[in-house]
Amino acid sequence: MKDNVDAKLGKFEHPGITAKGDKRARVALSDPQTLWFNTGTLCNITCANCYIESSPENDRLVYITADEVTNYLDQLDERKWQVREIAFTGGEPFMNPQMIDMARVSLERGYEVLILTNAMLPMMRRRVKDGLEALNANFPGKLTLRISVDHHSAEFHDEERGKGTFEKTLTGMRWLRDAGISMAVAGRTMWNETDAASRAGYAALFAQERFDIDAMNPGVTVLFPEMDETVDVPEITTDCWGILDKSPNSVMCASSRMVVKRKGAEKPAVLACTLLPYDPQFEMGQTLKDAERAVPLNHPHCAKFCVLGGASCSA
Repeated sequence: MKDNVDAKLGKFEHPGITAKGDKRARVALSDPQTLWFNTGTLCNITCANCYIESSPENDRLVYITADEVTNYLDQLDERKWQVREIAFTGGEPFMNPQMIDMARVSLERGYEVLILTNAMLPMMRRRVKDGLEALNANFPGKLTLRISVDHHSAEFHDEERGKGTFEKTLTGMRWLRDAGISMAVAGRTMWNETDAASRAGYAALFAQERFDIDAMNPGVTVLFPEMDETVDVPEITTDCWGILDKSPNSVMCASSRMVVKRKGAEKPAVLACTLLPYDPQFEMGQTLKDAERAVPLNHPHCAKFCVLGGASCSA
């Protein structure tokens, strides 16, 4: 049944209705598993296609603190969310001077911790390395670093991240390997390789470097589809779940939320997901209670990346 809407309504303009007048799909927070914290958008490098526009100059999202993380861990207890994982993204998380402290308070609460990093210079500072080794020793099996390796070749990785970055990342990964710290990898699917060919390339790299990373496991070697807002994608209606034989519970916003601290803001805010940090319609409030409502899939990323691409940022 189509709703009575303005015929001039464009795609992704109305939170409840598509351009064709169909009811837009919404996703309830049905099984919260991961609470993300954006540690800040500052990064040591500028990538060609960074969805969050991280760079050495971008401080639109400022450094979150260990006290602020602790406040949300308290809220997890109060709201009785059955979260298993606390995850940190950026920017480059190890540029935040409290990254080790934030990981520690999360591990002390019994959560698994996932940190997304490029494994370059910010991670290789002595203070950070000492902190990671201590965390890994004190909380064995609970800490994983997911390394951004855009492609299994230096040529294409450096095309995205800058000349020489592939080798710098491998240097960091070799240190993590020798320190016995668990690693996963995040790659990208922008070079027209099949999934099988891409995973075979990563498997060869991991074997060559003696990295204990399973290239065939999509939860360990995560290959993200590209997020280009200019590409025309279909809107997801309530009928799409049946047509696609897909459950809304499989979409990322059914199982996670992300906390950010905006520049100039007094307090952090909770967002629907990790992929839309700047779109105000996906800011849900300052508390986890505020963030318990359903999320309308009113953005191209919702369709291409999460529903049709089947991607998730969580481990």
